[in-house]
Amino acid sequence: MICMKKCDVDIYENSLTTTFRASIWSKFIKAFHDYQLIKDGDSVCVCISGGKDSMVLAKLFMCLKKFMNYNFELKFLVMNPGYNKENLELIKSNLKTLQIPAEIHQTDIFEIANMQVKSPCFLCAKMRRGALYNIAKSMGCNKIALGHHYDDVIETTLMNLLSSGSFQTMLPKLHSTNYEGMELIRPMYFVREKDIIRFAKHHDLHFLQCACKLTEANRDEIVGRRRFIKELIKSLKKDIPQIEENLFNAPNNVTLDMILGYKKGGVYYSYLDDYDN
Repeated sequence: MICMKKCDVDIYENSLTTTFRASIWSKFIKAFHDYQLIKDGDSVCVCISGGKDSMVLAKLFMCLKKFMNYNFELKFLVMNPGYNKENLELIKSNLKTLQIPAEIHQTDIFEIANMQVKSPCFLCAKMRRGALYNIAKSMGCNKIALGHHYDDVIETTLMNLLSSGSFQTMLPKLHSTNYEGMELIRPMYFVREKDIIRFAKHHDLHFLQCACKLTEANRDEIVGRRRFIKELIKSLKKDIPQIEENLFNAPNNVTLDMILGYKKGGVYYSYLDDYDN
């Protein structure tokens, strides 16, 4: 059992470790233990998009650093892909309110991505991920933490099944294939989105929604696609109450004897390879 150190806390840290202890804080700590997300001497860069998830993640890390006996370095990064003035000011205001000492790095990712006729969203995501790794590495960090949560995990799993015909999920941690020595971690892996929303409402906090300029131009179509999987899961839950738990647990209960094929390290393996053996 790890004991919490006695320190002065602000209202948000106090809330996370008391009012939201069971729903957010304990699940955050569980992910660290279950998936061994940090080691002694790590330097973690918490990446903040400005939305509710990454902002709450930053506060959780501040609590972790302040109250728990972990030996790691902590830094905060806001990678500005080209937010408009209002959105950037909202991010700065929330950073000040939550007392998050983040560095803001300017890029022109939105401008470049929005000039592309084909797959601008894919290019934007790729460029943002690359920028995060580059900037975090320049800050001396070996890990970047993202604010993906439980609901992101199950939605990704179902989206892959329905949209790409593949069975894969969002992992709690993974090594970067392009940036040697860098690792991505998702400490809110067990935290439900509804509880993050409850925390924000409890403190009357208002965070950035999707600020992509492409989304602003095609909002109904893009938001509709994004919400489809959420609504599908909500609908299925009426007849299958455990649908969310099943989607979350399925990638941890794969029976290879009953799988036609799988990929590992970019190599495809068929069940016929050793069928007669």
